[in-house]
Amino acid sequence: METVTIGIADDHKIVRHGLKELLHKLGNYKVTHEFESGTQLLAALPINNSPQLFIVDYSMPGLNGVEVLKTLEEKGLDCKVLLLTQHFNEEIIDAAYHYGARGFLHKNCTAQDLKFAIDNIVSIGFNNVVEILKRVRNYNTADSNEEKPPLSHREHDFLRLVCDEREYTYDQIADIMSVSVKSVEAYRTALFEKYNIRSKVGLVLFSHKHKLTEPFL
Repeated sequence: METVTIGIADDHKIVRHGLKELLHKLGNYKVTHEFESGTQLLAALPINNSPQLFIVDYSMPGLNGVEVLKTLEEKGLDCKVLLLTQHFNEEIIDAAYHYGARGFLHKNCTAQDLKFAIDNIVSIGFNNVVEILKRVRNYNTADSNEEKPPLSHREHDFLRLVCDEREYTYDQIADIMSVSVKSVEAYRTALFEKYNIRSKVGLVLFSHKHKLTEPFL
């Protein structure tokens, strides 16, 4: 089994150390980067040989975990983030998913819960897809039979590449579409504004809801 590389952002050194030791015992996981704050994590990006997954604490000085997610999305940085928190309230969970969290766990979770979440995020992109679908603002099971939203040809091409299992970055999508990164950002912004979406995760779930692209057709 291929080693899964992980970055940890938590302001408590003892927590980072304990989480690192636990991960090494749980499976084929390797912690390659550690950060004392969300600000430090953002300052380090983009990282050569970036970890496949970042485990980020919600409560940190400076920027909290949700603010880190929001900044990552605004900068167009594609990072898989599993958010950990001891503050288990609906507002934080909703905000985390709106801004692109791939999973959300309470700090009281079991070691197996953590392993399950990591493996899901690495293998399929998300942990607990059903919960995310229910929480992202544009998703509503009651209107699952509504007509597919109108997209321009280029918007559809952009969305198809966003949903590709190879998880292209926005820079890579620009290369494939033979357009500038600014054009890709314009497609993204147009979809965000028209359909009240806030993150790349939201785009994927939007396509899932309306069966717009592979693998959801």
